[in-house]
Amino acid sequence: MKLHTLKPAKGSTKTNKRLGRGQGSGGSTAGRGHKGAQSRSGYSQKFGFEGGQMPLQRRLPKFGFKNNNKVYAKAVNLDVLEELAAKGSAISLQFMIDNGIIGKNDRVKVLGRGELKSKVTVEAHAFSATAVKAIENAGGTATTIK
Repeated sequence: MKLHTLKPAKGSTKTNKRLGRGQGSGGSTAGRGHKGAQSRSGYSQKFGFEGGQMPLQRRLPKFGFKNNNKVYAKAVNLDVLEELAAKGSAISLQFMIDNGIIGKNDRVKVLGRGELKSKVTVEAHAFSATAVKAIENAGGTATTIK
């Protein structure tokens, strides 16, 4: 076997049909069938159209409700605060924004997942009861801001 004798496996390659290139290329319709919208140039179908069958987005029922007035809080856990404690002992909102934990418009709620060993002062909009307990057991303070 030499490089110039290599060939792809039999049946693994095939040549594309050259459609719409005259009578010799396989007929006058170029694989588009006879007449109808799909045979014409410029044809486009509505998104989700299923050939006249009731489309999926209309077959399924509507459900749910989104309350536009609800204020969502970004959850920050104790294990994240422990990592931040290595950079500083006072963890304010601005400190969390600077370290990429929250966005500048986020409301923050501190939750109790993980373990906090460092003594830190934490500022947030809300705290869970377990988070406050853990922060105070470590010798820190939890300050709620408006």
